[in-house]
Amino acid sequence: MYNYCTLFNSLYLSRGLALYRSLEKCVRNFHLYIFAFDDECYNILKRMELSHATIISLSDFEDEQLLAVKPTRTVGEYCWTCTPSIILYSIRNYDLSNCTYLDADLFFYADPAVLIEEAKGASVIITPHRYSAMYEDSESGGTYCVQFVYFKNSPEGIAVLEWWRAACIEWCYNRREPGRFGDQKYLDVWTSKFTGIHVLEHLGGGVAPWNVQQYEFEHKIGQVWGRELSSQQLFPVIFYHFHGLKYAEKNSFTLSNYYTLNDNDIEFLYKPYIKMLTCADREIKALSRKIVSHEINEIPRIRTSLRRMFKLYALGKFREYYHKSYFLR
Repeated sequence: MYNYCTLFNSLYLSRGLALYRSLEKCVRNFHLYIFAFDDECYNILKRMELSHATIISLSDFEDEQLLAVKPTRTVGEYCWTCTPSIILYSIRNYDLSNCTYLDADLFFYADPAVLIEEAKGASVIITPHRYSAMYEDSESGGTYCVQFVYFKNSPEGIAVLEWWRAACIEWCYNRREPGRFGDQKYLDVWTSKFTGIHVLEHLGGGVAPWNVQQYEFEHKIGQVWGRELSSQQLFPVIFYHFHGLKYAEKNSFTLSNYYTLNDNDIEFLYKPYIKMLTCADREIKALSRKIVSHEINEIPRIRTSLRRMFKLYALGKFREYYHKSYFLR
């Protein structure tokens, strides 16, 4: 069995629940260790009694070293700081043979076991960004993405994990410096500094807004498939990283504020995710009407413009804003 871990607070609760439900749909046997970064998030998740999840509170997880640097980090930076620590905590406290970190805004379309099995027993798996040319950012943002990072409980794996944890405790900020950016840029040196590192080759592991321009998608045989435009290579989409997707008022979403998406991406990748987010929101509201399980951004002048209201509600889209009904049709 493969084990996974993730972290989020109540403002990412609907995304985190959608991640869990996607794994539940695609994987027969798995376990997800969820680190709830505030009490509201922890309490709701405990009430859900998710059969393939263990919920860990922030107070149970934090140690002296993390607490010492917490005041020096923003909320987001502290989450990044904790990434290697939650993996190490999961492996050590639950005696796991393996654990894969997942960003909370991932969504699975197929069983990720194929990604781990590709590594043929390697102790660590990292996923390249595979940037489209117009978004190339390897030099300052990092060649690899902290989105799906596998560790085996082996001397090789633990050595990398302990080094990463120490590095993030020493420095983990949302700014770019030579050789450093958050928790992510550290991964660039792993293949030269450590042994047992596998760089994921499967194109279906790590499809994201910064590389989706290289592919087109279709649905057949009960699976979402991608085709690399340059090589015509066909591959099953395993997961997509919904970086940049934001909730807006009037039950709406913005899909990306920087990267270019097309109708094909929206049809085969975004529609299933928005549907799952809608189900997750409903599930959360059934337990608590008060909890705020995601951010809500304003739509400029939406309350004073009948034209904008018509486009959003009747057509399902106004500029970069998509009403949820657009995805449920």
